[in-house]
Amino acid sequence: MSRRVLLVVNRRKPGADEAARATAAHIDAQGSLIGVVDSNDAYEPPAAGSVDLIAVLGGDGTLLATAQRCLASGAPLAGFNLGRVGYMAAFELAGIAERAPELFGDRPLRERELPLIRGEVNGGEPLVALNEVVVTAGPPYRMISLCLSFDGVPGPTVDGDGLILATPTGSTAYNASAGGAIVSPDVDAFSLTPIAAHSLSFRPIVVPSRTRVEVVVRSANSLDRDGTSLVADGQVRARLVEGDRVVLTRDARSVRFVVDPRTAYWTTLRTKMRWADPPAGR
Repeated sequence: MSRRVLLVVNRRKPGADEAARATAAHIDAQGSLIGVVDSNDAYEPPAAGSVDLIAVLGGDGTLLATAQRCLASGAPLAGFNLGRVGYMAAFELAGIAERAPELFGDRPLRERELPLIRGEVNGGEPLVALNEVVVTAGPPYRMISLCLSFDGVPGPTVDGDGLILATPTGSTAYNASAGGAIVSPDVDAFSLTPIAAHSLSFRPIVVPSRTRVEVVVRSANSLDRDGTSLVADGQVRARLVEGDRVVLTRDARSVRFVVDPRTAYWTTLRTKMRWADPPAGR
């Protein structure tokens, strides 16, 4: 039985309209196109069991936003790169005609389940993140202080610009830029990385994903509208003030991504992230 496919398009990307038309034609030829939506619009996410695949045309930001919005559908996501790097997108549009029968028809898909981080501030409404949850200092950009604990055991205090807790998926994003470890997607762990720590000995660590990480805000920044914040996948979710307690755990749910069986993770890391590339010669 052919797949029911929702096509999500970031129409702000150059060439998006043409790419959407071509992709929609391939879906119609091999499967069943149930709708085309703009990722920038407030579209109604599909209900659980109503779609078999969500095809996403855009960059990594589009994939992250779609994963968040369509989480309840339970459908896997297949990313097609319209961005600059497209690290999370498994497929390129140049090969879509060849790959259409396996993606939109009835052939088995190779998938990877990606963990989510669950965050709660003072026991309030939880948020989830596919890449990372960040406690960021915010304006007026003075150093903040965060007290950590792990499964109830007191840990160190971080004085600096904040803290990142990243999934393996997000370990190559902000976490890597801040000096954190790149974690293979096969490792069931999260990376915890300080941002500009006021210490020469505070190093990033990797913890099992079952770890309950608690962050108590000892000092924070505050302006009328901005200040220290909790950010999930690049979106501000909550303002933080002195005394707030943030609890970070692995969410019970996960996100399914379609992966390209022809490309290994290490190949993608080397070619798209230019892992360990030497300095350019003359």
